[in-house]
Amino acid sequence: MSDKRKVDGNSKNEQLEEYRVDDKGKELTTNQGLKVAEDEFSLKAGERGPTLMEDFHFREKMTHFDHERIPERIVHARGYAAHGEFELYESMKPYTKAKFLQEPGSKTPVFVRYSTVAGSKGSGELARDVRGFATKFYTEEGNYDLVGNNIPVFFIQDAVKFPDLIHAVKPEPHNGIPQAASAHDTFWDFVANNQETAHMIMWHLSDRAIPRSFRMMEGFGVHTFRFVNEEGKAHFVKFHWKPKLGIHSTVWDEAQKINGKNPDFHRADLYDAIESGNYPEFEFGVQVIPEEEEFSFDFDILDPTKIWPEEDVPVKIIGKMTLNRNVDNVFAETEQVAFHPGHVVPGIDFTNDPLLQGRLFSYTDTQLIRLGGPNFHELPINRPVCPFHNNQRDGYGRHTINKGQVSYHKNSLADNTPETVAPKDGGYEHYQEKMEGRKVKARSNSFKDHFSQATLFWNSMSKPEKEHIIEAFCFELGKVQSKDVQQQVVDMFANVNLDMAREIADNIGVKEPTEGGSEVTKVSPALSQENSTKSVATRKIAVLLDEGYNGEVVNNIVQQLKKQGMEPEIIASKLGKLKTDKGPQLEVDNTFLTVDSVLYDAVYVAGGAGQDKTFRDKAGYFMKEAFSHFKPIGATHEGEELLKHLDISSIAAGVITEDSTESFVSRFTEAVKQHRFWERGVG
Repeated sequence: MSDKRKVDGNSKNEQLEEYRVDDKGKELTTNQGLKVAEDEFSLKAGERGPTLMEDFHFREKMTHFDHERIPERIVHARGYAAHGEFELYESMKPYTKAKFLQEPGSKTPVFVRYSTVAGSKGSGELARDVRGFATKFYTEEGNYDLVGNNIPVFFIQDAVKFPDLIHAVKPEPHNGIPQAASAHDTFWDFVANNQETAHMIMWHLSDRAIPRSFRMMEGFGVHTFRFVNEEGKAHFVKFHWKPKLGIHSTVWDEAQKINGKNPDFHRADLYDAIESGNYPEFEFGVQVIPEEEEFSFDFDILDPTKIWPEEDVPVKIIGKMTLNRNVDNVFAETEQVAFHPGHVVPGIDFTNDPLLQGRLFSYTDTQLIRLGGPNFHELPINRPVCPFHNNQRDGYGRHTINKGQVSYHKNSLADNTPETVAPKDGGYEHYQEKMEGRKVKARSNSFKDHFSQATLFWNSMSKPEKEHIIEAFCFELGKVQSKDVQQQVVDMFANVNLDMAREIADNIGVKEPTEGGSEVTKVSPALSQENSTKSVATRKIAVLLDEGYNGEVVNNIVQQLKKQGMEPEIIASKLGKLKTDKGPQLEVDNTFLTVDSVLYDAVYVAGGAGQDKTFRDKAGYFMKEAFSHFKPIGATHEGEELLKHLDISSIAAGVITEDSTESFVSRFTEAVKQHRFWERGVG
């Protein structure tokens, strides 16, 4: 690649172009370029004879097939990704010398991979789990990887315990059960005996762990990093991605059903949104603390089980990421992308967060086995857009053909090149932090408070969110076979909130704790999804119709919903165009056999004059399930009769009926924007 290649929002796309191949309309060849005359039959000794080993085309084809798979990631195996660009709003020059954060309006190509943590590649996407949110910035100074999650804290404080955590949450080794689930004995035994998990568990059992969409969840860098400016002054920093669509989730019963109905729900949602031009957008924010204020808080800012409450340390929005292109090949891009928190650029550095320190080792280590050797940086998706030169050579998967006789530093034969670069000219320089202390296997006393922020999270939840957390505890612990483990967990979380722990104990049949509670009364409104942005954009609306519907009115409503940014889909008993009593005939998008209410955000039912028992039964189940999941339901014409038949009151929260089309659309739009109607008290 030319050293003069311009680095901008299209540069990565241009770089990948030389690797893209469209086989349509091409002649079939071997991997060596030899044209193939026959691809139906192997070479045999006679028509009924044995296959001959000299059939090199058969051997190449079969050998390649036998080696098509690489080891899946130990964690984050189930993932999906997209390309995009990051645009800077505001210069960060006072804080960091990172070039991609200097000039407002500058654009940097990015690649983002979302994932679940615990499940295998074949698991469902609506598991209760943390979601990975990893972003690769292809900057002119090299690749910068922000490898984060949709939850701002983690289960453990020190990376040495990471293998233990994952062993505990993975399927139990004696029977390989359960897949992609934390609701089993070993995980909760780990929790009860490692109380630093308390804060993360509150997030894990909240609605954050079952998001509606990748497009509707926050992203966090989790760790505390450093910004370093041109003068060498450092600030502590945490990173945030805030979705423009707001933060929204499913409900647990809905999530379980989606896993059965469409285990690819999240990836399909992301893919379809990008294909239709509804590009996901995330604003990029930073929390910044001056070095001299490191010890000004009632928690250790390097503790990965702690947040910096946004009310205490505001999030400064400095840019926006837009995902605008799907991958061309899931294996070549999504599977082969290699992230590493140690991939940084000048102006971004590490802290002594012990979990981060361990990640700086483990990510490279895992890529070596997964991608077959040290040259994974040469895979197209991992290649920087800037030139790279060094004395590293050979190894599995080497693409670069290095010219010349020199491959060492220092040298005279090549005038001591590749040469090092002074920090003032862009060479990376580690921040010079003064270090003192004895070599010990220990943890700072400032890391020992495990419950205060767990209580802060609980205090900050709305009433429905608290109910969901308790229900999640009861589900998870209800799957645990050991009464002793159940009791340990209940006693542990009495330290977060005594009333919560007592309610859980009552539901799972263990002894209610008599001691515990917390004196923390602080609330952080930023932690509740109820305070998130509300939007109707890209919300999927199921429109239930049968023959004899009023095509004039229904088509008008559908078009108005589309103008508001919603995505209505016509659902009926069969495909084709439905007969109307008047107005245009609408094309049916799906039938009751191919979709379900859990795949939609709201339901509008108009029915039809000819609606029969089959339609009433199928549409009725669809509506009742949507109602039980607190979703908006709109009804006009014969749809109102179906509401009455189902004993769904037209005055129930989020149920919209109107004679006036304009009024109906207005009220229904507001209902969709609200997302859920928890006051119904069912689900």
